[in-house]
Amino acid sequence: MSDHGTHGPVTRPGESADETLQHSIEAAHGEHHAHGGLGKYVLVFLALCGLTTMSFFTYSPAWPWRDQPQVGWAFMMAVSCTKAMLVILFFMHVWWEANWKYVLTIPAAMMALFLAIMLIPDVGMRNRMVSQERAMHMARPADLIELEKASSEGPFVEAAAH
Repeated sequence: MSDHGTHGPVTRPGESADETLQHSIEAAHGEHHAHGGLGKYVLVFLALCGLTTMSFFTYSPAWPWRDQPQVGWAFMMAVSCTKAMLVILFFMHVWWEANWKYVLTIPAAMMALFLAIMLIPDVGMRNRMVSQERAMHMARPADLIELEKASSEGPFVEAAAH
């Protein structure tokens, strides 16, 4: 073995390790920018605009399920999750990440779902055991009926000044 004034392993005949490292850095840099492209981002932007239009559609008179707010809420949640997914995948560049992204996101999503399910009993049984003082200030179904009746009568009328 002859020493030609270079240190470290020679990875290709006639090339030092520094030159090989430089080639790999340039290749990685080129691959990083290869996933971009303005057209892809414009399409995602237009998709986000279309989804936002669909969200506003739920408040228009043309919405067929105006008497069923749960349908509108479910639709809005689906649209919101789709918009969030597009932003995360394309604008945060998760689409082009390595497969380790699943190691991070799937357990976090499972934990979020678990925590949401664990809160259901708390929300459902929040009126079971309350203090008497708190029960006096809680909203009751009769209060809702009074509010609906007052809103159907029209705008509030100011009392005349004395």
